[in-house]
Amino acid sequence: MKIVVIGAGLIGTSIALGAKRIGSEVELIDADGRAEALANDLASGEKVADPDLVVVATPTTALKAVIERFKNIYPKSTFIDIGSTKTKVELDVKENLEFAKRFCPTHPMAGRELDGAEAAQSDLFEGKSWIITPLAVTSENSKALARKLIESLGARVIEMSVADHDAAVATISHLPQIISSLLAAQLIGKPTEYLALAGSGVLDTTRIAGSNPDLWREILNLNKDALLPLLKNFQKDLSTLIETFDVERVLNEGRKGRQSLPGKHRSASRNYQYLPVVLEDKPNQLAALFDECAKVNVNVEDIAIEHSPEQETGLVLLALSKANSEVLQEHLAENGWRVHPPRSEK
Repeated sequence: MKIVVIGAGLIGTSIALGAKRIGSEVELIDADGRAEALANDLASGEKVADPDLVVVATPTTALKAVIERFKNIYPKSTFIDIGSTKTKVELDVKENLEFAKRFCPTHPMAGRELDGAEAAQSDLFEGKSWIITPLAVTSENSKALARKLIESLGARVIEMSVADHDAAVATISHLPQIISSLLAAQLIGKPTEYLALAGSGVLDTTRIAGSNPDLWREILNLNKDALLPLLKNFQKDLSTLIETFDVERVLNEGRKGRQSLPGKHRSASRNYQYLPVVLEDKPNQLAALFDECAKVNVNVEDIAIEHSPEQETGLVLLALSKANSEVLQEHLAENGWRVHPPRSEK
């Protein structure tokens, strides 16, 4: 496939790197000459004539101007965008009926708190969801080309309406961004000796607060209509907590919400048992454990390893379905492994 990427930031450069890895011809274009040169150097970019696909990897507010500039330069190419909101995209494009036929709005659900070509990764999209919101007039050929690129980068294509997309990302992306930023703001001015104690809890919950504020300001403003009702509901919950201090309800509801997230392969929700196995600190123990899993045809959904340097043993927690947990526990016990009764994520 021949691809032109307009926008040499994190997403655009990552698309180019991934596409180049699978043998596509790729060219990156950016108004910032330094970013363009770096991205093309990273992705071994080359001049591409008559591309099959033009990826507009710019902020959504720049999309309309970019399309006006390039739609006639590439008169036969399919265009896709990568914007985080879709209502404005639809409004900007659908007024140009002929162009709209070769345009397919998309949104890769991938990113990092870092930005720029320097942060790009060729495998950024592997295993991630990538939403497409085709217009009513988007041609089947344009949809097919969008799907081909997305799947070639290892992502899963999910087709949604514009309204459903904007409501979904408000829930699972935009609201968490605001809450993370509000939480991180509470750290300002706190004593250094307090902050020195910070562990994984505060680091995990504030990680995305380090994202580019200019980028996020645009995203959040464009999706204000979908986001405000969620913020008001969050405000209501917080007010109730302040009035009642019913932390038990908050913690239980939070745990319930966390468990509602999809498990592996984005299918059923997580309802695993966690089987503890104690291993000696010596070579090949983990490989041997997986061999035992294979012998009884047990599929491990997830794994956690707890081990400190100089510690003579390590703890492996295997996330399994209830049926697989029972089978594997019995098998390991019969074969001399140091296996213990599982716990469930309740």
